[in-house]
Amino acid sequence: MTTQGVENALEVYFMDVFKRHEYRLYTLVLHLTKSDEYAKDVIHEVFMKLWLQRSGIYSIVNVELWLYKLTESKVIDFLHKTSAERKLRDALWISMRNMTIEAIEEKISEKEYTSIIDKAIDQLPPQRKRIYRLSNADSLNYQEFIQYLKISKGTLKNQFTKVIYSIRNIFQ
Repeated sequence: MTTQGVENALEVYFMDVFKRHEYRLYTLVLHLTKSDEYAKDVIHEVFMKLWLQRSGIYSIVNVELWLYKLTESKVIDFLHKTSAERKLRDALWISMRNMTIEAIEEKISEKEYTSIIDKAIDQLPPQRKRIYRLSNADSLNYQEFIQYLKISKGTLKNQFTKVIYSIRNIFQ
């Protein structure tokens, strides 16, 4: 038989094996993986491997057994991979959830902190309250504060010190 004749015989034999086993193998993989896409990929890989080994196809004693063993191996690989991905996904989900909880707790703490400071500022005498609010709202330097409020540098420094002292006392 010529090389072309052998190649044709191998192709005919391969197509016969493919037609006899493709659907059953696909159904098995689909049942085990619950994934149409993966079932198609596995069947493709299995028959691609058989095609690449077609020159030795006649040396395979039991082609059906060979196909099922290879398919089983591919399904086990898939299940291991899926399990690892699931564990990674679950760990990532837990981590993200914890970060979200921490962010919420941080916002709550920030709100509580802001609320406490706002209450402390509300308790300040009017001039100190005005100085504090101006210092946070505007980025005025000492000289601009003195001119705006029409007070001396010593008075401004004294008032700032008292504002800071009042707020610190709340947190102690």
